[in-house]
Amino acid sequence: MSRVPHDAGTRASATPVPAAGTHGGDGLAVARALGLDPAGFVDLSQNMNPVAPDIAPLVARHLDALGRYPDAREATALLAAALGVGPERVLLTNGGSEAIHLVGTVLGGHVRSEPEFGLHPRGPVGTGPVWRTDPHSPTGLLAGPDEHADVWDEAFYALATGRWSASRPGVAVGSLTKTFHCPGLRLGYVVAAPELIERLARAQPHWSVSTLGLAVLPDLLARADLPAWCRAIAGLRGELVDLLRGHGLTVRAADAPWVLVEEARGLRERLAPHGVLVRDCASFGLPGTARVAVPGADGLERLDRALHRALAGEVPGAV
Repeated sequence: MSRVPHDAGTRASATPVPAAGTHGGDGLAVARALGLDPAGFVDLSQNMNPVAPDIAPLVARHLDALGRYPDAREATALLAAALGVGPERVLLTNGGSEAIHLVGTVLGGHVRSEPEFGLHPRGPVGTGPVWRTDPHSPTGLLAGPDEHADVWDEAFYALATGRWSASRPGVAVGSLTKTFHCPGLRLGYVVAAPELIERLARAQPHWSVSTLGLAVLPDLLARADLPAWCRAIAGLRGELVDLLRGHGLTVRAADAPWVLVEEARGLRERLAPHGVLVRDCASFGLPGTARVAVPGADGLERLDRALHRALAGEVPGAV
């Protein structure tokens, strides 16, 4: 079985690939640095819903919202209904990152174990609430029935299970950015007891969530089909695993919309000049491991072509 050579990053292109960021999603910067068209660049370092309908037509219908200040009450009530809780238990946030930041600032806490998502607080063990992603980041494993935490990060829970939430006691943070593939709109949320929601709201900047995001949210919720999306992603994940293994790579898949590729040192640097970016997991404490988001059908084809060229040692632009 073939492996990615340790010098892969130096052999793929004469133009150095920019160093990996902390959280992935830096496809635009990498494409520009390599002189590639960002529109044709496949960023598999970021995990989004690969089968979500195009959001652009929905946004276009609500451009008049740009002339108004935000009022989150209607959108909050609709999201609360989808989550099966009262609106007094929901706080809309500027993406899942703000949800994590607010809860971390107000409550503190520490991760259940390493590796874990980098934005979660790393306070002293034994002080404050215990945090855990579900499915776990980076392994992609859903939590078992006997696992416990005080703050659950459910950013990918809907895509992994077809349900909005596990509805466990405690606090949950979520990311509509991931569910609807709309990172530019920055839509996240916290679900907690009303008393904590009030504390978090006082710590949140005023008008944190944009009027445009709030206006689009009802349409997003109306067309959500979580069970169908979950099934489609599982099918695409299986195709991704077969594709990667067909290229001789060692793959570990679980329940999330991504897989891990082991013994993959240099894979990011080798694929990027061919128009595909994957996540280097060194920032998770997993050097030599790459994370590859589940792409749609077109992304699978482009990844296959890039792997053929990269693993064959082809240098883009060479004569």
